[in-house]
Amino acid sequence: MRSPHTFTLQRFTPLRFVFICALVLAAAIPSTRAAELSEADLLKRIAQGGVVLMVRHAQTVSGIGDPPGFDLAKCATQRNLDARGRDQARALGSRLARAGVRPTRVLSSAWCRCKDTAQLAFGSYTVLPELNSFFEDRRTEPAQTAALRERLGRLATTDIEVWVTHQVNIQALAGVSPAMGETVVLAAGQPVRVLGRLAQPVP
Repeated sequence: MRSPHTFTLQRFTPLRFVFICALVLAAAIPSTRAAELSEADLLKRIAQGGVVLMVRHAQTVSGIGDPPGFDLAKCATQRNLDARGRDQARALGSRLARAGVRPTRVLSSAWCRCKDTAQLAFGSYTVLPELNSFFEDRRTEPAQTAALRERLGRLATTDIEVWVTHQVNIQALAGVSPAMGETVVLAAGQPVRVLGRLAQPVP
């Protein structure tokens, strides 16, 4: 007959051990979101500079990822903004302009839903490949995230950069999974520090 202790040890599988270790490590690592600002204070902080606004592209038509065989050079083959998303993008630009936020640079993923968000919100943008989605191919994630972390680390204290990108990219860099149209604000420098989040703009 097995003792209760033997039964407990047999149930303590390698998978459970890994899970428990992950919980312990998570508790030991300080959260990058511990000191998030209120939205009003966050807008004032953004206007001061030394920040990156990581914007998840605005609302799209329903779906996950992109249709099979999509082509970055052909927007019609991709999952794109719907009418609400286009209004969201315009509302984001208006909200930041009213708060006195004038971006130094607007950078975007090459996906059309990101470029359209950037264009509608800010009027112009430059494509930065490191912001491209790696949803379909995670092998590029470490290099892309490292490049963004390095860029954040050397951002000038007067700069306000906007990075229009995808959920997976924001999650990898900032540990945050935003809704479409939501903005995650990062402080310049290292380590990566989340100052707060701007909710989806209401058109």
